[in-house]
Amino acid sequence: MKTGLEVFLEAIPTWAKGRRIGLLCHQASVAHGYVHAKDLFRASLPEGRFVCIFSPQHGFYADKQDNMVESADEVDPRTGLPVFSLYGTTRSLTEDHLSQIDLFVVDLQDVGCRVYTYVWTMYLAMKACARAGKGVAVLDRPNPLGGEAMEGNLLSEECFSFVGMAPIPMRHGMTMGELALFLKEWGGLDVELHVVKMEGWKRDMYFDHTGLPWVWPSPNMPTLDTVLVYPGQVVLEGTNVSEGRGTTRPFEVFGAPYLDEVRLKRDMEAAGLDGFVLRQQHFRPTFHKWEGERCRGLQIHVTDRTRFKPYLAGLLAVSRAAANHPRDFSWKAPPYEYEYERLPADLIIGDVNVRKAVEQGAMPGELEAIWAGDLDAFREARGPFLLYG
Repeated sequence: MKTGLEVFLEAIPTWAKGRRIGLLCHQASVAHGYVHAKDLFRASLPEGRFVCIFSPQHGFYADKQDNMVESADEVDPRTGLPVFSLYGTTRSLTEDHLSQIDLFVVDLQDVGCRVYTYVWTMYLAMKACARAGKGVAVLDRPNPLGGEAMEGNLLSEECFSFVGMAPIPMRHGMTMGELALFLKEWGGLDVELHVVKMEGWKRDMYFDHTGLPWVWPSPNMPTLDTVLVYPGQVVLEGTNVSEGRGTTRPFEVFGAPYLDEVRLKRDMEAAGLDGFVLRQQHFRPTFHKWEGERCRGLQIHVTDRTRFKPYLAGLLAVSRAAANHPRDFSWKAPPYEYEYERLPADLIIGDVNVRKAVEQGAMPGELEAIWAGDLDAFREARGPFLLYG
């Protein structure tokens, strides 16, 4: 298969020729041979047409840990081009940025989860380009979780933030290009938008079916195994349970010094969810929550990803941990992604009612019943924007 990047460079489209291009990318923006998009752009575009680079959260080299760790503007040593951070003093394109470009090109590897911020960086840029009369092009890449399965409640408007700005579920089953088309329509954006489709990608393909190299798009997304569990384990970011940051298996391991992992394992297994195995695992985070302390916890091993429901598994882990340890468990206090008043868990889960249901010990079937109708409506709503059969 070919990514949108490779398709774009094989034959530069007419709508891109003669325009000053700014490229939003990160270290995972590579072609099959591990050659980076910026180097391919530099070699393929006429002199003076590739004018600047933009970087999302975690920085151009994906070296910035955690949320609200900002990146400064810099200069790329290979191309000599300026790299403007869209996760620093600003999270959107400024007038100065827009004055330098005619076409804003997006080439980002996403992970298929609503709270991963790259899609929202793209959306904010689309809004800025709409106001300034600039074009946007998305060079499409695979959703590493495939394009079929969807899971979770839709994001409610009262929970909109930088980790979610539109009513989509936690696991949406769309590519960045498809999401751009959806967001243009949903947001009513009058913007010139081009999506360069991939060739050879099918909706049932996970990332390891594509033949593409996996390069981590952020420091705590090192492998596809991490991506598989992330749509559920990310909920732990809104609690005082460690999601495994500061270990070699972030999001796959989770725990806290107070946690009775044997009881938690038993309770989660009794809920009847399929596709994964829990294994007792103690760990000491080298940074972040419980730094240097021994956390009693579990590692989640996915055994059948077609049956595994990561969001339900993550909510179940939180629900049982809260019920088993009412004196020790707590929701994390703000700030979280530049929100200083609302609970981080509400922004992540995306619906206060779902968070309260988790608090009250709701089981997986009860949680699914909360969002079943909305998820069916989203399945229909996304249909016109799907690019791959």
